[in-house]
Amino acid sequence: MLKRLHKLVAAPPVTTEQRAVVLAGKPITYTLKRSGKRRSIGLRINDRGLTVSMPLHASESWLHEVLQIRADWVVEKLDGWRARQIPAQVWAEGEFIPFLGEQLTLRVITSTAAAVTRQHLDELQVAFRGEISLLRVERAVSRWYQEQAMTLFAARVAYYAPLLNVAPQQVKLSAAKTRWGSCSARGTLRLNVQLIKLPLYLIDYVVVHELAHLREMNHSAAFWRVVASTCPDYAKLRRELKAIAL
Repeated sequence: MLKRLHKLVAAPPVTTEQRAVVLAGKPITYTLKRSGKRRSIGLRINDRGLTVSMPLHASESWLHEVLQIRADWVVEKLDGWRARQIPAQVWAEGEFIPFLGEQLTLRVITSTAAAVTRQHLDELQVAFRGEISLLRVERAVSRWYQEQAMTLFAARVAYYAPLLNVAPQQVKLSAAKTRWGSCSARGTLRLNVQLIKLPLYLIDYVVVHELAHLREMNHSAAFWRVVASTCPDYAKLRRELKAIAL
């Protein structure tokens, strides 16, 4: 107990604050994290923006110097993230719904039976009993996405598993924020439901990628040879997928 209390008392402090700076002529807001554990200044950019981590007692002049040296890199990376951001979906009549790389026109109607059905190849009809609301439309289409994803993903796994000589135990849907898929050592594949919005060839690449982990639980050269045996243009598909924001 004393050792545990000592560790809690002795843990290096961490402080966080929001700041703004002009880099390469552009105003940039960022999160500054100071930590007693750090010995250098590190910059990270993701969908939340720029985060700068630095030693607890590092000088402001050092921080300013690092930011200005990396200014062009920061602006380029932030612009890249913003360009990849998918506009927020609007769940209203006449809006477009992405599905398997296509855009379906959303049609919302009142009916005696609630259902979501694809009409005329390029329309998705959502029928409701009673009052129609954007929230009800969103929930109905989300359930439809999940149903379509589960059926399609299971079929693609069943197709590719024998080609790779593997036997997955289970296929599940994932709602991960940063990963298109994953595979456990026990043979469970988790495929992101958002994949159902992408073209089939990208879905197939993710399926092959995750199935290949049942033979090579890593990203070694041997792993990529397994992927290439069924998906020879995997490098191109990998780049295309990385350019799409989840």
